[in-house]
Amino acid sequence: METALAFLIGAMTATGVYLMLAPNLLRYLFGLILFSNAANLAIFAAGRLTRAAPPLIEAGRDAPASAVANALPQAMILTAIVIGFGLLAFALALIVDSYRSLGTLNADTIRLAEPVPKHGADGSR
Repeated sequence: METALAFLIGAMTATGVYLMLAPNLLRYLFGLILFSNAANLAIFAAGRLTRAAPPLIEAGRDAPASAVANALPQAMILTAIVIGFGLLAFALALIVDSYRSLGTLNADTIRLAEPVPKHGADGSR
């Protein structure tokens, strides 16, 4: 199971990086979300996949009686999902506003903040 999960994480990471290299802002956002989901899955896999009992301690005991699942990766992933959703909503609002004001989603054509080059694109004068 861990081997299949490792291949899935690798495929998600590669696809996310590929999408993030595209000049289209919407593809970049999809790549960022896919990359963050791959990171969440990697954290989950690092916490070991077990079918152990939930990490609950019975009343009157100091430690669990049997093997329990590790709750730390699950808590970290839950926090990362919430932060990732907030990032997605904020970035999507920025992309929609950018499209409304500039009329394009191509990052190569959005150059309002950059200075106008004095020379040609090949460096000649």
